[in-house]
Amino acid sequence: MRLDRFLTKQAQFSRQRILQLIAQRQITVDQTVVSSRLHPVTAFSHIYINGQPLKANAPARYFMMNKPAGILSATVDSQHTTALELLHQTDTTGLHIAGRLDRATTGLLIITNDGQWSRRLTEPRQKIPKTYHVHTAYALSPTTQDAFARGILLKPEHITTQPAQLTWLTPQSVYLTIYEGRYHQVKRMFAAVGNRVTQLHRVSMGTIVLDETLKAGDYRPLNTAEIDSI
Repeated sequence: MRLDRFLTKQAQFSRQRILQLIAQRQITVDQTVVSSRLHPVTAFSHIYINGQPLKANAPARYFMMNKPAGILSATVDSQHTTALELLHQTDTTGLHIAGRLDRATTGLLIITNDGQWSRRLTEPRQKIPKTYHVHTAYALSPTTQDAFARGILLKPEHITTQPAQLTWLTPQSVYLTIYEGRYHQVKRMFAAVGNRVTQLHRVSMGTIVLDETLKAGDYRPLNTAEIDSI
């Protein structure tokens, strides 16, 4: 991650303050005086500001949550309950959400403090599959499966989605697997074929599958196999 993004995200430094510290030669990374806000850092970098360590390098942590409806996929919000507020008795310092869900959507939510790992999980170029259980307002047209396999044109961006796989369950219930994470993508895809999503539940990301023993709002640490799969 770039130094300025890291300091903004992890320590709430303003961009102006970061530039001032760099100009004053007050920031070092791994004993090197930084001369650019673009200087690369990792979770293991030793960052000093005015001779003081920014923070101790925290061990990597990974959680899955069964997100309930109405919960915001955010670290903090002044109006709505956030996913991190459901991590009772867990230190949430440095944690962020890898692959957000909108407030109405339920299911698998991944929370971690490992930025590199979460970028691998969510970066579209990695083409990691994300599967959703979708309920629709109307019976699906027989042409929907082929349309999704070809790609759906999203407006107003005029971007065509990558091919997606649709698995029929009932006339109004399917599994949908996509390989991107565009804004409200699943709902917009169904709207583009004349339907409407009434319930949306994320089942999996890559080979990480939502633990069915987790009740809505519950969470657990990822196991080694789940972490290593990304």
